[in-house]
Amino acid sequence: MSRGRDLNAGRYSFAAVEVGDRVQTGLVTVTGEAIDRFADLSGDRFAIHMDDDAARAKGFPGRVAHGLLVLSLVDGLKNQAPAQFDAIASLGWDWTFSAPVFIGDVLEVEITVLEKIESRSNPARGILRLGFVVTDQNGDTVQRGTNKLMVHC
Repeated sequence: MSRGRDLNAGRYSFAAVEVGDRVQTGLVTVTGEAIDRFADLSGDRFAIHMDDDAARAKGFPGRVAHGLLVLSLVDGLKNQAPAQFDAIASLGWDWTFSAPVFIGDVLEVEITVLEKIESRSNPARGILRLGFVVTDQNGDTVQRGTNKLMVHC
């Protein structure tokens, strides 16, 4: 895949992007409050998310953020980035949790257009397959994956 452009601020339709184009998001800090709120919302109160001692007993230095919380933060970063895709709907995620995320970690995301798929049923829509690499403040990859996003043509 050729390295595309770093997309500037703006809204991008299917026709306006090329395979290889990239979006760099802003930053988000993972907080204990966010973990607690996600646990309240999701009902996922697995001990490593809720208690430092339980996390340490499993070999972690402290509480671990829910993987799905981090994915949710990633989607929020995508939707707050200066460069936006002219989205209609998300069609699904294929995702990997590569490393634990802890309270205080600062995350950012690089999004790359991996594929453009023309719609057979509606020429006013197309699908972008986007690649995501989520890194922490040390530059370590903590999550990665792809998202199929339906966008306006």
